[in-house]
Amino acid sequence: MSRAGPGPVAALRRAGAGRGPVIAPDGPGLAAGRPGQGLVAALRGAAVAAGAARLPLPGGPARWERTNHRGHTVSLRSGPALSLAVVAGAALPQPAAAVVGLAGGLLGAYDDVAGATAPQRGAKGLRGHVGALRQGHVTAGAVKLVGLSAAGVGGLALLPGRPPPVDVLLGAGVVAGSANLVNLLDLRPGRALKVGLAGAVALRQPGVAAAVAVLLPDDLRERTMLGDAGANALGAVLGLALVERMTSRTATAGALGVLAALTVASELVSFSRVIDAVAPLRALDRLGRAT
Repeated sequence: MSRAGPGPVAALRRAGAGRGPVIAPDGPGLAAGRPGQGLVAALRGAAVAAGAARLPLPGGPARWERTNHRGHTVSLRSGPALSLAVVAGAALPQPAAAVVGLAGGLLGAYDDVAGATAPQRGAKGLRGHVGALRQGHVTAGAVKLVGLSAAGVGGLALLPGRPPPVDVLLGAGVVAGSANLVNLLDLRPGRALKVGLAGAVALRQPGVAAAVAVLLPDDLRERTMLGDAGANALGAVLGLALVERMTSRTATAGALGVLAALTVASELVSFSRVIDAVAPLRALDRLGRAT
């Protein structure tokens, strides 16, 4: 018999003695089963995304402009907007979603701004940040990684039923790993948002899906890009949704292993080259993109 303990969801079900939904009945989750709740979440996510994308940015627009892979100037304004929208639309316990989503957005915004400075531009990827640490330099990316892990712990600890510490730590790894994976995909217009949209649909997160759909057209037209703020917030909330649906500790550990493997793979091969080499992936990746 396996000695692996129950995952967060299984622990909550045991604590609830089969009383039904994992998410508290008064929470925003679809598990509560209220008619129209998914539609309300979708409208909320879309409205916040559209409204927040029009808010003035701290430090002025120029501070949030970057040059993309084709040499076009794009704005990172959709990143902070998405970080607010995914929290507002998440079908998850709101305190937990707020912790991981807002932390992902704030830490990502810090990396967007501080990581663009001359001393830190060369620190890219896991190897770059580890190399900088060996030389005594703490990069914005390293701060973000530690912060995302801590936010994952905080978010998981806020789930109803008080999951066991082991499950909290494994889940926090999934949250941080998911945030990092979406960020790794934000290298071409629309790519990270398309993956995020698919993930939101698969995880029954209509509010997150709607927020992504609102911001996707400008991303595809190379007017905006997520940056770390948007990618990390989106990935963190989807990671929390994934953990919340896990039924065993083994499943959570497996998800963490997959995310870790993809992170290591990104250091060895280019995801863009792999996508371009596989015709179906290439077609999906370029769908709707400006030529």
